[in-house]
Amino acid sequence: MANGSLTSVAWLTVGLVSAWLPTPAAAQCQLCSPTVAAVAAGKPTTPITIQIESRIDFSKIGLVTLNQGGTATLDPVTGQQILAGSLLDLGGLPVVGTVVVTGEPRGNVSVTFPTSVQLFNSTGGSVPLTNFTTSLKNNAKLGDDGTLRFTFGGLLRIDGASTGTFRGSVPITVDYK
Repeated sequence: MANGSLTSVAWLTVGLVSAWLPTPAAAQCQLCSPTVAAVAAGKPTTPITIQIESRIDFSKIGLVTLNQGGTATLDPVTGQQILAGSLLDLGGLPVVGTVVVTGEPRGNVSVTFPTSVQLFNSTGGSVPLTNFTTSLKNNAKLGDDGTLRFTFGGLLRIDGASTGTFRGSVPITVDYK
């Protein structure tokens, strides 16, 4: 991280096999005090904040055969859910994650997702959520009003050994460039 950069991390719940739509969550920046060097260098001093408008939810997915598996992909632009392998759509409405970032008007930012996140059910079974994709364009920039809104999706790999509702947290990091 560059000297004087500001970072905010948002944690959100990811639901699988659930039509539950939770209320929006927001994460307040914990590392947002600009350094003296950043102020002197003319770097952005407005703290970055992240608000989660909607949490990613793959809705209800079933297994065609126990101990079989497959993948579920959620497209961040269209919201379409694509199932592959031995998975079956059991209805419900998949929801892409929606994030609103606020900070310095016209500030250039980088948005980072983890490589993989493990989601867990109530009995300790887990499935990985990987290949995060967003609706962001290259060289993301906050608007004239200091906001940037984008959606995200990912790939859920289900091995068929564990069933139930899977939940987890996805850390989203936003830095000024």
